[in-house]
Amino acid sequence: MSAPGVPFAAPATPVTPPAPQLPSANLNPNYQNTFHHGISLLHGWLPLTVELVAVVFLLVAVARRTRRWWVIQVPVCVLIGVLGALVARWYVSNQGLASDPAPLLLWACVGGTAGALAIAVLGWRGAGWWRRGVAVLAIPLALLSTGLVLNQWVGYYPTVQSAWGALTAGPLPHQTDLDALAGLRNTDVSAGKVVPVQIPDSGSSFPHRTEYVYLPPAWFAGPTPPTLPVVMMIGGEFNTPADWIRSGQIMPAVDQFTAANGGHAPILVFVDSSGSFNNDTECVNGPRGDAADHLTRDVPSYLESRFAASADPAQWAVVGWSMGGTCAVDLAVMHPELIRTFVDIAGDIGPVSGTKDQTIARLFGGNADQWAAFDPLTVMAKHGQYTGTAGLFDDLTPPQHRNPTGNAAPRGHRPAMADDDTAGMGGHDGVQDTGEVGAAEKLCNQGHEVGIDCTIHTTQGGHTWQFAAAAFTSSLPWISARLGLPIPNTPS
Repeated sequence: MSAPGVPFAAPATPVTPPAPQLPSANLNPNYQNTFHHGISLLHGWLPLTVELVAVVFLLVAVARRTRRWWVIQVPVCVLIGVLGALVARWYVSNQGLASDPAPLLLWACVGGTAGALAIAVLGWRGAGWWRRGVAVLAIPLALLSTGLVLNQWVGYYPTVQSAWGALTAGPLPHQTDLDALAGLRNTDVSAGKVVPVQIPDSGSSFPHRTEYVYLPPAWFAGPTPPTLPVVMMIGGEFNTPADWIRSGQIMPAVDQFTAANGGHAPILVFVDSSGSFNNDTECVNGPRGDAADHLTRDVPSYLESRFAASADPAQWAVVGWSMGGTCAVDLAVMHPELIRTFVDIAGDIGPVSGTKDQTIARLFGGNADQWAAFDPLTVMAKHGQYTGTAGLFDDLTPPQHRNPTGNAAPRGHRPAMADDDTAGMGGHDGVQDTGEVGAAEKLCNQGHEVGIDCTIHTTQGGHTWQFAAAAFTSSLPWISARLGLPIPNTPS
């Protein structure tokens, strides 16, 4: 790893990273409101209204009077709907697409969509034009209801505005072109810039989408870029590289942090760990693509050469949410020569796609040795003592959560988040990911054994982007101090 550019002036004396802030002391005291600016898609009147209208249209479409319709065609439509729901549920389970159980309403909506399609086709003959129109309109309404319930489950798009921005591929906050950076050099940039980049895959051959780099105001000061630290940002299983910005809506908190810190913040790189929306790589090398090589070879070399990022592993961190949290731990323990700081937000015990046997088959093509090479517990045990590696686990667990010593850990326990921040139904299904239960404790225990300084924080809340964003915001001062940056004074 090369390190071009002018070195960033680190603090003259060593900085002891402060404990990550609790949400009550968040840099942005109004951060809860930033998630819900606009018409909510997670709760309130809109999702319920769409679902009720879909039900009404289905009832009107099915309300026919002929005996044949009720005796033969209606039962067939119901059967098709039930089969559609069962097939969808089987596919999600078989492919290991979600380890938390989906809400029953999701499968009801899937079944309703399949049933609506059957009603339109089987009831076309003999129906009046107005009834045909109602039957046809019931299909997109049922499909929209399915999407809304799915979104409520994962908290993907908080508002209509955020969903529309993603659908229309509108620019991200502070987005600018790569070619425009030269004109901003040595100017007073009040807010950082988000730049879409096409990172070459010469080190991995991993097909990936457009990725994004956030450059703080400090990057633009002076005639040449300073050598700044980097935080690699990884999203969840179903993701796009822009999700931390669009769905997590972290930029207001980042802006507030840099404004309070004289423009200083790490470079953030929003990477593509999947290559496509539904390709669950778990950031490993395998049949689904060599995602690990992309993140450890392509991304660092590009950031260093193009943006003069630091090559010092002490100035590289990785933050991940859900699947990305698993990736964060894996990258840090497998590559301490590249990354020394990690934040695991509600990740699993290791790369997982179903049971262990299913994971080995799906992610590693049946190669158990390859699974062991990416299993963080195995990797840590084999590696032995680490030097300078530290991590934070932010976990969704009950308030009686214990720290690795077995003692109550009130300082690390975060209070339950407000209802607005746990709107995703995934936080209310009562069952955590199979690999997530106790994952933080096991990983942190093993980490302590091999010299990794780790802390566990716990939060009662939903497995949603809102929780992930709040966890990232709370950890940002700690990350920055770990990476050698000054941090602003914040109220206690």
